[in-house]
Amino acid sequence: MASKRNQGGSHDADARIAPDPFAAVLPAIAALGAISSIATINWAATERAPDRTRPKRKAATALRELETCCLHLCEIFRRFQRNPTLFAGEGAQGSSPLKFGVHGPRVSGDAARLYQQVMNDVASMLVLAAQNAFEVMCAVEDGTVDAPEAIFFGFGECQDQLNKLIQNRATLKASVDTGTEVAERLTELVRELKKYRTD
Repeated sequence: MASKRNQGGSHDADARIAPDPFAAVLPAIAALGAISSIATINWAATERAPDRTRPKRKAATALRELETCCLHLCEIFRRFQRNPTLFAGEGAQGSSPLKFGVHGPRVSGDAARLYQQVMNDVASMLVLAAQNAFEVMCAVEDGTVDAPEAIFFGFGECQDQLNKLIQNRATLKASVDTGTEVAERLTELVRELKKYRTD
């Protein structure tokens, strides 16, 4: 006799409570924020002291890996858009201001596994984006990247877009759509920075 799991109602039998979408979207936005913080170094950098610790990696390596982070974040936000039930506030929760506890309907076991996979990717990118962005800022401060102010203004504009999401308590959908736009713009800016290496 076939089990209930294998009968026509298998989708319902395998359903799981929907995970919190904001728990995935917020750290992805934070990763973008870490990259956009490169804007600050244009105004906060100081002259290099003679005994200053040298970066462990060359600017070329940090920039290449930061570009990779940007590309991965672009894909993460596209996955958010492709799975609105899980991540982009499909249904009633879509119009709710960005906050924790706005869960969607029950989801399939496959969808729950997809959520965990994306969470793993987001967690990895948050760490790597923060690390690589910091090393790029050190390269700017050390003079091994000497880019025009216009590029840093571009990072600043991205930062403003992300800040407005928080200040205005944007909806999940607006946050995901803006995150996608910012991730693509940051990728372009990091590629521009690569042209201004002096090492």
